[in-house]
Amino acid sequence: MRSRFVLVIALAGLFIAAVFAWSGLFNVAASSGHFKITAWFLHYVMRQSVKTHSIGIVPPDLDDPVLIRRGGAHFETACVYCHGSPLADSSPVARQMTPAPPRLRHTLDKWKSAELFWIVKHGIKYTGMPAWPAQDRDDEVWAVVAFLEVLSTMSAASYREIAFGTESERVAVPTDVPQSKGCARCHGQDGEGDDIEAFPRLDIQSERYLGAALQSYVQGRRQSGIMEAAVSGLTPADIEALARYYRAPAEYGQAKHQSAGDATLLKGQKIAREGIAEKQIPACNSCHKSEGNMPNFRPDFPRLAGQNKRFLIDQLHLFAAEKDRGGTAFAGLMAPFAHKLDNEDIDAVAAWYASLAASSN
Repeated sequence: MRSRFVLVIALAGLFIAAVFAWSGLFNVAASSGHFKITAWFLHYVMRQSVKTHSIGIVPPDLDDPVLIRRGGAHFETACVYCHGSPLADSSPVARQMTPAPPRLRHTLDKWKSAELFWIVKHGIKYTGMPAWPAQDRDDEVWAVVAFLEVLSTMSAASYREIAFGTESERVAVPTDVPQSKGCARCHGQDGEGDDIEAFPRLDIQSERYLGAALQSYVQGRRQSGIMEAAVSGLTPADIEALARYYRAPAEYGQAKHQSAGDATLLKGQKIAREGIAEKQIPACNSCHKSEGNMPNFRPDFPRLAGQNKRFLIDQLHLFAAEKDRGGTAFAGLMAPFAHKLDNEDIDAVAAWYASLAASSN
């Protein structure tokens, strides 16, 4: 008899809930906010979920200035609208969201690095916090976390230097290529990159390759949450103008030499010119222009000579991980060989190409 009574009560409760939902009386307006108990409960559930799902995540070295610079540049591009920065408040539109995005400078100390990583990568349901656009790019997610770890103590001047670069106040945007303003914050006004090698040089590449790379980001074929946000909204005409503006010049002056041990350079030179026969890895130079004006250079392939060592290492590790890095139509050629390279091979070949003078167009 008692169980029958409980069943009737439960069915009645479900019926009332169904009628209430059907009636539309529940106010879903963001302007109404949440009851305090509702807001507390939802936030508590969210924190517990993040805490549980972040178990086992081990952070890399988050004091790396390259990671901090990359994360800060992306924060200025994609996060300031909702979260604000030391230079600007969040958008008044974002502040009307329910729940409103937090002012991170005042809340970051409540989260561990692993928890921040999980939030940035996966986002939070039922809020405006999106997941990272490129789920295989943990390196980019960690860059944002590295930046967030220092944001709470950052002055306006420090933020400007990290988010816009040390040369930001002296960068003049070409009137015929206004689209380059966003690019210059990371890659420099002339595409030469920055002082700490946080971003790749563009000024060594062919116009054809730059255009194909930008197109692959716009279409989502090359995986990068940072670049997909940066190129969002570019038209085919914009891509053509940017590729033409940043392409390698007709002549080069002095190379940007980067230091490495002699043994490392010699090993890298051998891999670049001859490959590694025992690992069935062909010579890198068979596709990539490196030394002088090679007659067999393919303009659809990226030039490596003079590129930043850190960028080359990072890209080779992405290829070696056999994840969906994506890219231009020829990106698939790298995966069968890159995963055979060990860390010493990668460091050596990156050091060799970084030590070379950039090739002219």
